[in-house]
Amino acid sequence: MTETGTPPLLDELSAILGPRGLDRDPDTVGPWLTDWRGRYTGRALGLAAPASTDELARVVKACRRAGVPIVPQGGNSGMSGGATPDTSGSALLLTTRRMNAIRSIDAETRQAVCEAGVVLQSLHDAAANKALRFPLTLGGKGSATIGGLISTNAGGTQVLRHGVMRAQVLGLEAVLPDGQVFNALTPLRKDNRGFDLKQLFIGSEGTLGIVTAATLRLVPALADRVVVWAGLRSIHDARSLLLYCEAVLGDAVEGFEVLPRVCLQSVLAYLPDARSPLTGEHPWHALIEVVADSSSAAETLRDRVEQALAAAFEQGLVEDAVLSASEAQAETFWTLRDSISPAERARGPAMQHDISVPVARMPAFIEEAGAEVEAAWPGTEVMGFGHLGDGNIHFHVAAPHGTERAAWEAGDGKAINRMVHDLVTAWGGSISAEHGIGQSKRDELARLYDPVALDLMRRIKAALDPAEGLNPGKLVTLAPAASKA
Repeated sequence: MTETGTPPLLDELSAILGPRGLDRDPDTVGPWLTDWRGRYTGRALGLAAPASTDELARVVKACRRAGVPIVPQGGNSGMSGGATPDTSGSALLLTTRRMNAIRSIDAETRQAVCEAGVVLQSLHDAAANKALRFPLTLGGKGSATIGGLISTNAGGTQVLRHGVMRAQVLGLEAVLPDGQVFNALTPLRKDNRGFDLKQLFIGSEGTLGIVTAATLRLVPALADRVVVWAGLRSIHDARSLLLYCEAVLGDAVEGFEVLPRVCLQSVLAYLPDARSPLTGEHPWHALIEVVADSSSAAETLRDRVEQALAAAFEQGLVEDAVLSASEAQAETFWTLRDSISPAERARGPAMQHDISVPVARMPAFIEEAGAEVEAAWPGTEVMGFGHLGDGNIHFHVAAPHGTERAAWEAGDGKAINRMVHDLVTAWGGSISAEHGIGQSKRDELARLYDPVALDLMRRIKAALDPAEGLNPGKLVTLAPAASKA
């Protein structure tokens, strides 16, 4: 935090935002200057908290006139340092957390209009009150905001059936780098007036505009669900089990998560009252959620899952399994899955890779790439877990026990990152499947991404934000020639 800043701008911002809208107290602003993983800590002129789209637009205009960059932030739960300012102290940190109104929920059209600061759990609760649900969830649902989820095109555990955040956004409102408001909240099933401009802002990490509201797709509330925890011999069996479940149960399979034994062991050590769902030891585990959208489907759901699981046993795809006997037990299974990241963080340093490769190649990638990394860096342990059905695995490389975090991450960890990203690229994959690029992967994106695609991204950035006033240093930076143009 700087103590001087630019007083004329701060006076103008205070007038726009009122007493609750601008904070410069180091004690209250400080926690928002460090990313969730604790890898980046920056400084800022202050923390602006507009309460409306109009206030946010006026803030953007004022900062543009003053030449002050803005770093937008939602729940500060991102994994790539995309919402953390740099150390110069020259930027304004802007939070959308006061813009937290659910403007409407329409049960007939199954649509919700939410402001950017709405917390995902709040939307889940509001939709449930209308016998609906928002079909995207993740471990950070108690802090992640709608604006942040849109800006990173978040994924989560229901992508297998419902798709990523992009598939849920029907309309969008955003403030552009010059302070103009782009309003495309009204969804149209058919609209051929040129480019679908709202798509520019989904996944752009606040570099092209600040999302202020969205019209979102809702689906009917579940009539019932059954969650299966299965022990497996190998990740290849997990892939075979997924294909079998999809063939037998169809769209009723809403989630299919995998985790190796080491991840489960870490979670059991981290959660004091947790127990393994199965009595024996298994190299791999699968968490499968099967759902019913109607009362008629709910009547036969458990029978259909039991029959499918019995056949999977006969085919040798499953070593052991248990079905949730209640909603509480289903939530207990998911708590084990959702606790992997904090358990790993407590375990010690690790390099986390949010990667994807073609779905059919993921089991082979986990085995072969994992073996290559462990051979190249003795003492490390590769843990691949996550959303097998959509080809997105969190490929984490844990440091040898007793390693000092900072030194390892800056040395071996950085080299491991490069090796993993090279492997992913060689396998035809992506170095970011759902967490975004932020600042942590910006240089790797520039090194590995298709140069034609990267040039297009830079051209769009230069056209909309030539001064790089929105979220500078994230995702993509302008080439020197573009900056001078």
